Amino acid sequence: MKASHLVLCLVSLLCCLNRMPTAGIRIFRFGPCQVSLSMTEIRAGFNAIKANIQARDPIRTLSILSYPHSLHKVQSSDRCCITHQLFDFYVEKVFKHCQTEDSSINRKISSIANSFLSVKRNLGQCREQNKCTCGQESSEKLKQILENYEGLNVTSAAIKSLGELDILLDWMEKSP
Repeated sequence: MKASHLVLCLVSLLCCLNRMPTAGIRIFRFGPCQVSLSMTEIRAGFNAIKANIQARDPIRTLSILSYPHSLHKVQSSDRCCITHQLFDFYVEKVFKHCQTEDSSINRKISSIANSFLSVKRNLGQCREQNKCTCGQESSEKLKQILENYEGLNVTSAAIKSLGELDILLDWMEKSP
């Protein structure tokens, strides 16, 4: 009888531990897809480089992510698609062109890029299972972001996009 109580307690404990988030890891839902990531780690890395990166941005009159309504009012059905596309955008276009002469900043950028790559892969797997479809709205929003990005030279656009990373992170955290 005591052994069965012990087993029941151990099973209950394991179930509770399995559900507890670790090291700031949080699960985000984007439409039918969900990913886990440490927003705390990404924010800490970004906050450590934000002032330096934004000081390198010579163009203060243009925003890549904040163009009127770029990320506002995204339909629930398009959230997975636009998130995957934005993570792909950051991995393929932004992080590759954000090298500085400061190795500590480059390490922070690399750490953030690795986190983004992991999320991109997870969302890509969800898309491959046809759970994540792209509607016209997400395509139009990404098109506007890419037009803003491509209107600048590669380095300036990458620095500006990295400096605006908090816009994307805020949007993700406010997502239902």
